[in-house]
Amino acid sequence: MIGLISATAAGAAARDRLAAAWPDRTRVYEGPVADAVRRAFGECEQLVCFLATGAVVRLVAPLLSDKASDPGVVCVDEGGRFAVSLVGGHGGGANELALAVGTLLGAEPVVTTATDAVGVPGLDTLGIPVEGDVAGVSRALLDGEPVALELESSWPLPALPSNVGSGVPGGGPTIRVTDRAVEPAGPSEVVLRPPSLVVGVGASKGAPVDEVFGLVQGALADAGLSVASVAALATVDAKAGEPGIVGAAERLGVPVLTYSAEELAGVDVPNPSAAPLAAVGTPSVAEAAALVGGGELLVPKRKSERADGAPAMATCAVVRRPGRGRLAVVGLGPGARDLLTPRAEAELRRASVLVGLDQYVDQIRDLLRPGTRILESGLGAEEERARTAVAEARKGQAVALIGSGDAGVYAMASPALAEASDDIDVVGVPGVTAALAAGAILGAPLGHDHVSISLSDLHTPWEIIERRVRAAAEADIVVTFYNPRSRGRDWQLPKALAILGAHREPTTPVGVVRNASRPDESSRVTTLTGLDPATVDMMTVVTVGNTATRNIAGRMVTPRGYRWQEAVR
Repeated sequence: MIGLISATAAGAAARDRLAAAWPDRTRVYEGPVADAVRRAFGECEQLVCFLATGAVVRLVAPLLSDKASDPGVVCVDEGGRFAVSLVGGHGGGANELALAVGTLLGAEPVVTTATDAVGVPGLDTLGIPVEGDVAGVSRALLDGEPVALELESSWPLPALPSNVGSGVPGGGPTIRVTDRAVEPAGPSEVVLRPPSLVVGVGASKGAPVDEVFGLVQGALADAGLSVASVAALATVDAKAGEPGIVGAAERLGVPVLTYSAEELAGVDVPNPSAAPLAAVGTPSVAEAAALVGGGELLVPKRKSERADGAPAMATCAVVRRPGRGRLAVVGLGPGARDLLTPRAEAELRRASVLVGLDQYVDQIRDLLRPGTRILESGLGAEEERARTAVAEARKGQAVALIGSGDAGVYAMASPALAEASDDIDVVGVPGVTAALAAGAILGAPLGHDHVSISLSDLHTPWEIIERRVRAAAEADIVVTFYNPRSRGRDWQLPKALAILGAHREPTTPVGVVRNASRPDESSRVTTLTGLDPATVDMMTVVTVGNTATRNIAGRMVTPRGYRWQEAVR
């Protein structure tokens, strides 16, 4: 919950805008400001104070205890010009909150955390537990000192600065990535705990949570493994609601993964048993559930021990799953920076490897973290870029593969996913397509059913393209043409327009947009007979209306139904 505190009418107005935008996330604190801050500080994960920073410093100073547990505090000035991350930039999420508040209120986010200011990832913002001298190692990262990277467990990390590497001699600042239960070796070392361990659990009906939790803790301790690296408990579907398993997962702060008995029965395990086969239909629960998806069995099945000597009611097994590479297929939108989504920006910052067309890389190069490895190539190498991105992800890297518009529309998602298998994680990040960007400029040409067709016959035979254009013409669907005309392909667009013209009036509105959302954007609305194909190139999107589309005040408008069309006749 985010506590909102204000002292003036102007502050209350901005406060209320935030409360209206985030009704389920915020709580307004009324009354004397000092009391409101004190109550919100004790009850909320974050605070937004519409007060001067000096006043907030004095109010929260006596309340601060530990940066790992203190709420994040953001200050917004009386004029709503700035959203200042004051306390808990990383641990309390104040940096991200300042960005979100700034976006919503039109205020400038002010983030002074050193790592964020220079684009270096904070070691406590990687989404995995961290222990040790975070401040000291972060200072070394910022100062350019050599920092050793010891990868005892592979995990896709974001880009790290060039002064971090596996070849740096030990003894100095060190980042160790491990799921073993080891303490930082000394000052200037941090230990990152990747979520690489899955604990399979079986339990009899009514097994106490203390017995299940104690069994898991003991198994990890005996194997020298860190509880912080447990990603999930896994079991059979029939035990999904077993209180002992659910309670143990809650204590560990991890989810419960469940699989069908048939799925578990197909997993090869070293210690099958007749008991679970008779009870739930699979010869193994703990080992099989942990091994679904592969991995190394570190702790074979073991049973709990009860103080009263009664039969064990729980079993567990521990598997280390290899760090899976991550491929984010990111749509950059049509070109304007303000049409690049926040999710796309986050994925670009998360990546350690960027793969893309050189001109697209240039658009977002300033958003990349220092140390990001860039693999760029020219036009016509789509399949090569897709193979490169997948290959890098298979090495355990965090990869971003970029494309213009939406990466799934005539872009990189299709060739990349054709190359990828289930050995990597794939994330799709949607973007604003050229058709949508052009439609917004033209008016509302896509108000009813519409279709996008590429006129490039480099990958699709013209006979198929022509059949699709005819189908759209006969169905009276608005058509957006991608790749309409190039120097070597100058006859396809006139042919496509002629096909549509056989089913639509010569005065049918046609929108032409070049370089949508970019500085040299141009657009015009003409007609089927008025469009000169020679004025169109590969940077242009052509949108042809249907029989209901009208030119109203210079804008293309396609009504949502045909009753409007009948009314104007």
